[in-house]
Amino acid sequence: MPIITSPQEFNVDDLYVDLRPVLDCPLYLKCEGFNFAGSVKLKAAAAMVAAAERDGLLTPGSTIVESSSGNLGIALSLIAADRGHRFVCVTDPRCNPASMRLMRALGAEVRVISAKDENGGYLQSRIDYVRGLTESGGGYVWLNQYANSNNWRAHYSGTAPAIDRQFPDLEVLFVGAGTTGTLMGCARYFREHDRPVTIVAVDAVGSVTFGGIPERRMVPGLGTSSRPALVDESYVDDVVHVPETDTIRTVHALSSRGFLFGGSTGTVVSGAARWLAAKYPGEEPVAVAIAPDLGERYLDSIYEESWLRENFADIAHELHLPGADILGV
Repeated sequence: MPIITSPQEFNVDDLYVDLRPVLDCPLYLKCEGFNFAGSVKLKAAAAMVAAAERDGLLTPGSTIVESSSGNLGIALSLIAADRGHRFVCVTDPRCNPASMRLMRALGAEVRVISAKDENGGYLQSRIDYVRGLTESGGGYVWLNQYANSNNWRAHYSGTAPAIDRQFPDLEVLFVGAGTTGTLMGCARYFREHDRPVTIVAVDAVGSVTFGGIPERRMVPGLGTSSRPALVDESYVDDVVHVPETDTIRTVHALSSRGFLFGGSTGTVVSGAARWLAAKYPGEEPVAVAIAPDLGERYLDSIYEESWLRENFADIAHELHLPGADILGV
């Protein structure tokens, strides 16, 4: 076992779940949640902070500020604590309470923006608030995950080569689209290394990233209400939009087999299964999907009966969720 001195030094990068016996789907799921930040966002966060330090943007007394719906905020909280920086996470009401508690436990300050933007989401409102902080002269440094090239470069140099080594005959790669850092880094890698891999982006219904119509979205993670600057559709071969009801059905199908994953993973797996059934019926191509995180921090939302009944009543009834038995013994 490795001996580490920094939480950034530990990351399991070679664990995959074969979903054929789990969901009867010819798909390998790359698990990115086994590190101290609990998600794939640790890679991008580490790369962006290192670049800001190297370029002299982060200096003693400066404060990192970033907009995040959860996972990047947690990753930056961890790295800021390790590197001795202050950090302010600007989020919105859809951020899981568990994620907010975790960021605060790591020493970060969490500010929740409740004003919606013109697309009915919160992203632009969060970004406007962050911009206001950076222009206030208070020593705030915005890493800007939505436009920072170090976001996708972290996956170009790390995530994609790891997949390539494990699956040299890879035919299809499914990547969820949030900031599109993971998507763009992997897509650029396989394109520039002349690998004939079909890149399929998986997005949430209601997201505007690929020109969709803005709608209410309750599951944090994938999707945006403002198109990220990083996205370049020329690297993407196809896009699948997944309704949140399918996301919830999929995470519960996985958890019923003992695999507790987050909402983003449910979206990616649902989209991948639908795409493979349509494009490769009865076949088993070499296909991989990236699972951004695990499910523990979603216990208050997509795995919580009261939350589901409030936001997705039909699904809550369909799932027949078991209640808690209170015994007087």
